[in-house]
Amino acid sequence: RGRVRLQTDGQIKTGRDVIVAACLGAEEYGFATAPLIAMGCVMMRKCHLNTCPVGIATQDPVLRAQFTGTPEQVVNYLFFVAEEVREFLSRMGFRTLDEVIGRSDLLSVTDLSGHWKASTLDLGPMLRRPDVPHGTPIRCVERQPDILAEQLDWELLRVSKDALEHQKKVQRSLPISNRNRTVGTLLSYFVTAKYGEAGLREDTIDLQFLGSAGQSFGAFLTRGITLRIRGDANDYIGKGLSGGKLIVAPPPEFRGVDREDIIVGNVALYGATGGEAFFRGLAGERFAVRNSGAKAVVEGVGDHGCEYMTGGVVVILGPTGRNFAAGMSGGIAFVYDPDGRFRDRCNPEMVDLLPVEDYKDVGLLSNLVNRHVLYTGSTVGDAIVNDFPAALGHFVKVFPRDYRRVLLQSKIVQRQWELING
Repeated sequence: RGRVRLQTDGQIKTGRDVIVAACLGAEEYGFATAPLIAMGCVMMRKCHLNTCPVGIATQDPVLRAQFTGTPEQVVNYLFFVAEEVREFLSRMGFRTLDEVIGRSDLLSVTDLSGHWKASTLDLGPMLRRPDVPHGTPIRCVERQPDILAEQLDWELLRVSKDALEHQKKVQRSLPISNRNRTVGTLLSYFVTAKYGEAGLREDTIDLQFLGSAGQSFGAFLTRGITLRIRGDANDYIGKGLSGGKLIVAPPPEFRGVDREDIIVGNVALYGATGGEAFFRGLAGERFAVRNSGAKAVVEGVGDHGCEYMTGGVVVILGPTGRNFAAGMSGGIAFVYDPDGRFRDRCNPEMVDLLPVEDYKDVGLLSNLVNRHVLYTGSTVGDAIVNDFPAALGHFVKVFPRDYRRVLLQSKIVQRQWELING
């Protein structure tokens, strides 16, 4: 008990509620409804209908304009709660809240004998203090080790100081192991905090790692940061990618075959919204699920690739698993399919499979494959680039039907506008 903090919530509104929760053993107290009311909530119970009349729980711009709440209103409310807590502590003869934590002996049960139903309740066990040896803590007295203090990102912040403060280009090489998780996320936070969504210029921070990266490498990576790995990466690489660039290739001593080497784990680029990723080797299952804006090149994927994808571009230079493009409603995928097996592995419910013929598609595909070779030294990509006209015939364009329909309608409207306006 001395190493953990207990939190409680639910119908906590007043200082008295906090005191009761503390006496029952809680050290943290969650407020929800009351702060909402302090900001103007009128309890219409329409949070799920998008019709909140005071603009709190709605996406309707007209209704959101009605919102008049401020952070100061919540702060003011919590000040009053804290003041009431202080008054109760003074009345009880204590100086700090810590002194009453776990002191259930300070509570008594209200007389319920006259209530038709509650009179049968026995709340005594809730107020019984357990028999523990003298000196045993009944509240948190020992701080847990700060695991964030050991994050590799603190070292990244030190080496990237010139880039963060003066936007100067920074290049460094560092070792990495699978103990290092979410590498790059803290760095992205500090870039975004200072420069906003625009981030930094491309490749301002260019970091190379040697080894096997832990989970969520490059998660939420922002613009201006490029992370390279000579080795491999575990699951969730590029999760929520937000404009940064990821490059993964085998180490220099690698002697295997690219198209047989799994280079990144499952669920790569989950929920990515922007940026680029180049993976020299195979990826696991659920590659680019819910991708909505990132561009990626990989040399093969497992089952459920591009599931629920709504935007972005994915190029796959090798085999795919089953159920590819299930629920895919936007974006485009190009799949290299020289053996003609892809059609049987694709979920056709929402997508069409087309040859790559449009000159814009050809240019986009060529550019991405060439950059993949440039960044990773891919032998698979190099073979395609060296005979691109012949290889082009083996590519399949995965095109969501609804997305295709919208683009066609947009082209028709644009042509009509051009005809009308000369």
